[in-house]
Order: sequence, then structure tokens, then C-alpha cells
Amino acid sequence: MPGPVGLTIWILGTVFELMFVVCSVARKSFLRYFSLNLYLILSTSVSVGRFFILWNYGSKSDQYMYFYFYSDALLTLALFVALISLYSLVLGELRAGEYVKWGAIFLLLGTAGFSYAVVVQSTSRLSTSFAYELSQNLYFVGLVLTYILWGAVLKLRETRTRLVQIILSLGLYFSGYAASYALLNFSGKYAVSRYLSPLLGCFLPLSWSLTILRYNDEDRLVPAQLLTVPR
Repeated sequence: MPGPVGLTIWILGTVFELMFVVCSVARKSFLRYFSLNLYLILSTSVSVGRFFILWNYGSKSDQYMYFYFYSDALLTLALFVALISLYSLVLGELRAGEYVKWGAIFLLLGTAGFSYAVVVQSTSRLSTSFAYELSQNLYFVGLVLTYILWGAVLKLRETRTRLVQIILSLGLYFSGYAASYALLNFSGKYAVSRYLSPLLGCFLPLSWSLTILRYNDEDRLVPAQLLTVPR
């Protein structure tokens, strides 16, 4: 079991995830941000499942290992879908949704194929290693796509405050996770990202919840302010 600090962060992350869903329903934005809500509902369910398996089998059990890596890959895929839905919102007026959808499918298949090719020759634990490699690569792809999306926001002079803040938070989240994976790979020690990853898991739903509560869909930024948003 995690220590008191780790357990507290874990509980807070789950509470913040549920908070965004509740805020979305209360502000009548659940369907508009359906993919984001679906991702956080799935994340909450995974968190409960991990705690149940951890409590019954322990952190070193095969049950927990397989559930952790596969659920992490599933959550990464769900977040990838949520990111693509933001592309559709930003590019919706350009009628580019169909191109975005097919581009995302090909990119996802390419990332999965690359991840499989990396691990197939080098490990006896192919299944868990593939799940880990897929998650890591999708986070990197997500980071690149988020910054491309931010470039589109600036280029198109997107002024919807909610949407801009949600994308900015996602960019910070992906950047933090990419740094976490890099530190883990360079150091080879799990302790490096022991608290960083859970804290990032708290940051994203909390920032999204505050955005939903603070702004309406009608709120707009002054176009010039987009160039001064911290990056």
C-alpha cells in the first residue's frame, strides 16, 4: 500500500476527477465535453479497481502489475480520444472533423505498431512491456499534438475562454508526464516519478473543474491576450 502522502494524493486525484464530471453536469456542459468526461469517469473507475486489487493482492502481485499497465494504456487511449475531440472543437468551423478523425486513427495505429516493434525482440514480458511502451509513446504523441493544437488556437484566433484554458492545461499535463517518463528512463528508479505522476493526475481534473466553474461557453478572450498566455 502507498504511504500516507501517496494515499492522500491518490484520493484527491479521484475526488477531482469526479468533481469535473459533477461540474460539467451542473453547468450543462457534459455532452459538449463528453470525451473529457468519459476519460475522467474511466480514470475514476480504474483508480477504484487499482485500489481493490492492491488491497487484496499487493503491489508486487501479477494481478496488480497486469491491471496497472493495461489500465494505464487504456487511460492513455481515452485521453488521446479526448485530445482529438478538442481538435474537432477548434477546427469545427473549418469542416475538418473528418480529416482529423482519420488522421488520428492512422496516427494511433502507427504508434501502436512502432511500440510493438520496439518491445517484440527485447523482452519476455511482451504484454506488459507493450502496454508500457504504448502509453509512453502516446504521451509523447499527445504532447506534440497538443502543441500543434495550441498553434492552431493562435493561428485561428480562437477566443473561447473555456476551450483555450482546457487546451493549455492539457499541454502542461502532457509536458509534465513526458518529463516524468524521461526522468524514469534516465534514472531507472521508480522513486523519481513516485509523486510527480499522481500530482499531475490531480492537476488536470482540478484545473478543468475550475475552468468549467469560472467560465461559460459564451466567455471570450481578447485575441491579443492569446499571445501572452504563459507557455
